[in-house]
Amino acid sequence: MNIADAIIGRAWAQEAHGETHAGTEAHDAGGHGGAFPPFDPTHFASQLLWLAITFGIFYMLMARVAIPRIGGILETRRDRISQDIDEAQRMKDEADAAYAAYEQELAEARSRAGVIAQTARDEAKAEADAERQRIEQSLAEKLSEAEAKIAGIKAQALAEVDRIAVDTTQVIVRELIGGTTSAAEVEAALGEKR
Repeated sequence: MNIADAIIGRAWAQEAHGETHAGTEAHDAGGHGGAFPPFDPTHFASQLLWLAITFGIFYMLMARVAIPRIGGILETRRDRISQDIDEAQRMKDEADAAYAAYEQELAEARSRAGVIAQTARDEAKAEADAERQRIEQSLAEKLSEAEAKIAGIKAQALAEVDRIAVDTTQVIVRELIGGTTSAAEVEAALGEKR
């Protein structure tokens, strides 16, 4: 026999004896006597027994029902958190890949823009050079035309100078000497001087 059985047996005996004795005292005092039952030392053994039984039942409920459910909830949360972390890492990797692709496309676009700009500069330079050559050629043609006109005008003026010189010489001879000279004589005389 262990100590718990001894305490339980003694508590039953005291309880049986205490009920009759308490009932007599309560009857003698008019129903208002005795100590508050939880604080009555005669009831401690039964209270300890019921405490042990209740604790055992609650322990069994906790061990078989509540703790597995809480464990399941914690496991579910752990799995969900792990999945969320994996999903976040996957999305971060995708974002990094998208950023790298963006940077690569941006670099390619910049290089294409540089090529396009260089091509445009080269084309504009070629067009400007072609326009400059066309203008220079036009100016050269106009210059040669002008030189030809000037040469023609000069030749005409020189021809006119000879004729004016002959006429002027004839007038001077007539006024100074009082005689007349022919144009051929004046031209021969001027030809000798040149």
